[in-house]
Amino acid sequence: MTRLEGEQHLMRIFIGESDRYQNRPLYKVLLELFRQEGFAGATVLKGVAGFGANSVLHTDRLMSLSQDLPLVIEVVDSQEKIEAIIPRLDKILRGGMITLEKARVIRYL
Repeated sequence: MTRLEGEQHLMRIFIGESDRYQNRPLYKVLLELFRQEGFAGATVLKGVAGFGANSVLHTDRLMSLSQDLPLVIEVVDSQEKIEAIIPRLDKILRGGMITLEKARVIRYL
């Protein structure tokens, strides 16, 4: 097994499960974009509860009517590649939040 180490960047995109782009689920559109652009990896994580700028609580409780659970899309790649995709994200995202940070990566191939 080969092991690669190094500093990369982590981008987290916070959106809602019901968010859409051109009548398609936004998270699927973003995953396809990152894959087409050759990013090292991306994962969609589904939250059980959360709230955003409007302080509306979204939860997975059975009694809740929420159909808009929080999603986090994590993308790992070089700073240059992540910075280059942000203008395209500006055109796609209509809400949510992006955070960026350095990450030490240990990748097993």
